Amino acid sequence: MHDDTVNDESPAKDRDGTAPGRALTVADVLALPVLTAGHPQVVTGVAHLDRPVRWVHITELTDPASFLKGGELVLTTGMPLPEEAAQVRRYVDELAGVEAAALVIELVRRYHRPPDALVHACRARGLPLITLARDVNFLEVTQVVHALILGNQAEAIRRTQRIHEAFTALTLRGAGPRDVMRAAATMSGRTVVLENLVHQALICEPSGSTVREALTDWEARSRATPAGDHTGVFGPDGRLAAPVEYQGERWGRLVMLPPRTEQPAFGPEDVTVLERTAMALTVARLIHTAPWERTAHRDALRDLVEQRHHSPGDARARCAALGLPTRDVTFVGILVDLHAEAEGTGPETLLSRELGTAGVPALVGDLAPGRVGILLALRPGQPWRPVAERLSRTALGLAPHAVVSVGSEVRDLCDTPRSFREAARTAQATPPGQPLPAGRSFHEPPDIGLRRLLHALREDTRIQEYTERQLGRLIEHDTQRSTDLLTTLRHYLDAAGSKTTAARRGGLSRETVYQRLRTIERLLGCDLESGEQRTELHVALTALDVLRACPDPP
Repeated sequence: MHDDTVNDESPAKDRDGTAPGRALTVADVLALPVLTAGHPQVVTGVAHLDRPVRWVHITELTDPASFLKGGELVLTTGMPLPEEAAQVRRYVDELAGVEAAALVIELVRRYHRPPDALVHACRARGLPLITLARDVNFLEVTQVVHALILGNQAEAIRRTQRIHEAFTALTLRGAGPRDVMRAAATMSGRTVVLENLVHQALICEPSGSTVREALTDWEARSRATPAGDHTGVFGPDGRLAAPVEYQGERWGRLVMLPPRTEQPAFGPEDVTVLERTAMALTVARLIHTAPWERTAHRDALRDLVEQRHHSPGDARARCAALGLPTRDVTFVGILVDLHAEAEGTGPETLLSRELGTAGVPALVGDLAPGRVGILLALRPGQPWRPVAERLSRTALGLAPHAVVSVGSEVRDLCDTPRSFREAARTAQATPPGQPLPAGRSFHEPPDIGLRRLLHALREDTRIQEYTERQLGRLIEHDTQRSTDLLTTLRHYLDAAGSKTTAARRGGLSRETVYQRLRTIERLLGCDLESGEQRTELHVALTALDVLRACPDPP
């Protein structure tokens, strides 16, 4: 006749036998030593043992429901129970009608097994029925449970106060949206997501799950969740959501995802955390005027470039939740170096608008002061060069000396750091005023020749040491003797070892050139007839030009 017994695998308890941080449940009460001494058995309603217990009520009345308000654990010896099945049903109906938490009956005095009518009535109404095989001091049960309930209530008040104090502190120090969201995830132990009005996930702070688990198919799942005007549980997955708005203007929605475990989905503290988070985000938006979308793109782009995602799946889910296609596309990393602060509308905004006009999905965000990063997501076969040209024209309109550098195409989102590294190395190897190939307004890796490579490496002491070791004695001779052997060497090397051409370029006689070349060989201890040594000297001369920031010689 008994459906089940009390399961020993109850949630983790503190020293009082209750699970901290949540309301006391019927299961918690049955696990208390004061009740386990009575050998409790759950006869019906085992699926409802998670009901919260608001109070304990001892009764020997035939109509106790009139004294209850709901949530009570009803204790009885069974002495007043009516004999007739119809009256028993009414007795149970009244308890269920006021939403009593459970009925506990002692099988010591009147009954030694629960009446069938009582069992059937409780099972029909889903009311947990618990029997006690041994005598239990009901007064002691009441004292213990009430002490725990009052203690939990006091602790809940203290925790709520700490939540308010934490968010007040965040607001007073002008915390940004990410700091606010991180605090919400930490305090609730739940994953929280901020989305905009078109269901793009702008910020995701995971807790107990990964970004991939939280954001996979985010837009579709979010659109299945109706937007409410208040905080509440919505959607097929039972997510807790609150609007983020100011003076009637809706800015987005804050979502707390349900736990993956069997613990209760959300409690009053979760609602408090979510509502205070929404308020703090509203204040943050008023203080920090940068649009949330721009900040989200910037953070996602930086995490991609610096490879800070925990897994490739996290990276794909996050970018997809921002509206960037991640499947069946190719990616190109572009860097725009403005070399000056653009006036008016931010460069990220203007570049994003240009891409929007071109219909090219992209992430756009500043990677460093004066440097904007752009990640293009192109359809198969879609050329990237026209897009790069279009961005270059926009960048030059923002700053006349802007430099646009492009990395190579990659097919996997997780390979985009390589594309950005190539773009960064191209930018590093581009000195100010570097001319561009005809018909092109951006730079790319194949443009990097010897001179630009040495420009990128100009701060490396090994390049400086090499240059000094190859040419130092010649430069010192020119300085001390007021000669110009360095220029003669340059003309000779540029002429690929032709003395006649070198003499013509320097306006000198051939005999003078011969004499100067012999002096150079003596000073440098080299053989200018050696192709290898001429190459070494040519590299050193080019490095010297770069280190002196000289323009190309005539």
